[in-house]
Amino acid sequence: MKQRPFLALWTVAVIATVAAFIVHLALRGRTVDLGYKLGRARAEQARLREVKRVLSLEAASYETPQRVEMVARTLLGMTPPPPERVIALRGFSPTAPSDEKADDMTDPGPPAGASAGAPSAPAASDGGAP
Repeated sequence: MKQRPFLALWTVAVIATVAAFIVHLALRGRTVDLGYKLGRARAEQARLREVKRVLSLEAASYETPQRVEMVARTLLGMTPPPPERVIALRGFSPTAPSDEKADDMTDPGPPAGASAGAPSAPAASDGGAP
């Protein structure tokens, strides 16, 4: 009769040990799973940082005058205006983006007969259309 309490306590101890081991395995599996997720998240973070760096460099390149001119000429089909379409502003001398255009763009200044206070009108050789 004395063996029954011992057998009951032994059974409870074994069940508690097995339950603790199962909980330990579940927590260990969860820890490993979270470790893999953390590794994937860090890899994604590194990839996104690299993409951000590349995009910021690309955005900076779009702000340069050379890039704007290249896009205007190639993608938008823009060309420099003909000399008769250029209106010279008094007190402003344009700076050319490249050396080859600097020779073409000269500021003739106001005509000899124009007064200093009155703006000069462009020559209307095309019927006054803009």
